[in-house]
Amino acid sequence: MSIGKLNHFNVAFTDRSKRSSKYSGYRLSQIPEPDGELTRIGPGTICGEYFRRYWHPVAMTRQLGDLPKLIRIMGEDLVLFRDRSDRLGLVHRHCPHRNASLEYGMCEDRGIRCCYHGWLFDVDGTILEVPGQPIKVSQKICGTLRLGAYPTREYKGLIFAYMGPPEKQPEFPLYDTFDLPEMEMVPYTAHYRCNWLQVLDAIVDPIHTSFLHSRASRPQFSQQLGELGVLSFYHRPLRLIGLNTRRVNDHIWARVNEMVFPNFTQAGAAFATDGTAVRYFGRSAFTRWVVPVDDHNTVALAWANFGERGDPPQYNTADGPELIEQGEVIDRSYEERQRFPGDAEAVEGMGPISVHKREHLLPSDKGVAMLRRQLKNELHELKQGNEPAQPMQILPTPVPTYGSDTVLRLPKKEDADDSSYLQAVGDKIMDILFAADRFTGAQRDEWLFQQLKDLETRGSV
Repeated sequence: MSIGKLNHFNVAFTDRSKRSSKYSGYRLSQIPEPDGELTRIGPGTICGEYFRRYWHPVAMTRQLGDLPKLIRIMGEDLVLFRDRSDRLGLVHRHCPHRNASLEYGMCEDRGIRCCYHGWLFDVDGTILEVPGQPIKVSQKICGTLRLGAYPTREYKGLIFAYMGPPEKQPEFPLYDTFDLPEMEMVPYTAHYRCNWLQVLDAIVDPIHTSFLHSRASRPQFSQQLGELGVLSFYHRPLRLIGLNTRRVNDHIWARVNEMVFPNFTQAGAAFATDGTAVRYFGRSAFTRWVVPVDDHNTVALAWANFGERGDPPQYNTADGPELIEQGEVIDRSYEERQRFPGDAEAVEGMGPISVHKREHLLPSDKGVAMLRRQLKNELHELKQGNEPAQPMQILPTPVPTYGSDTVLRLPKKEDADDSSYLQAVGDKIMDILFAADRFTGAQRDEWLFQQLKDLETRGSV
């Protein structure tokens, strides 16, 4: 979609709004209820049940030392610990004896011991010891009672958990960006004081980069990201893709944002390109999950990717992942946040739970509408007893992903509509990315590079 079409739509919308009364604050002061089906995430909610069918990161390895760590994920207060045999445990916070908090427990050779009366729990919730009780009582308790616990997996500095029905535990998903040559993957976390969905919405809203990160205050990535370009959206199995295809002088820059349901996200690099030099399928700045903490809080857990096909190594600093995540460092004064808003300010400013009935979606919001519609479909299927599909069930292994930047030298064609040309080139690039799904690893990259070079050489689609 060209910016010309977007402006035409805005003008039409403004003309209609002129017919309403001025100073309409009173008339518009009634706030509808949020869409609870999509936003409520706690135990027993339909969206909570949906999320619990997948693996999610819940902490970074470096956040866990020799003491238990209290965390909150999907509306549950949990305790993460590592016993002295180097096994991870993720258990309910409260001891089933008298509700003492296991955040004060002692990590032992096998499991965690409650500080209050010494009950010992294995990482799977099995009760191993009940001190100070008759043998028969102790044996009965150990044989019949359990502490709530969830399976975990540690991978490249992130700790993942599966919190759904044990009998439906899926295979741990492996994406192609988990193992790119000469890429340093740096774990990071970012907290948002709002509902998970309004954080996730941004990944399928590629036009926001041209305003929030480029024009609202100062360029937070590159000046050229302020070019509006042509927007396109694609629906693939389990995936949504948003593409912004920009003109930067004699180059066409195709930047791909993607999400895999329910909350896995990738995009182009943050600092590796400005669209002025050729780049073939540069990979994502981050490999990231948007994880609900509860209805009003969210945590992004991710790797920032540094290397030739990721972001430049000079951004691998203490603040680098924060800049990649939201365009600004996180710990700033209120005045700084007002002057230079980033993603956190944009999504938190919507309120703890954004009310969709107050929105007025435009053509550029097509990705947001697609996301919510598909999520509704997924929840409907789960209500009917149909389990959601898993990436490793229906997609190749490792799962191919598309978050990327491609920059081709393709000058404007004389006497031709450049918007139509941008649209055609963007569509062709996505056709090439999708067609490459039949390859993996280096073979996939080699095939992609050659196809993109051929497109650049031909100059026509």
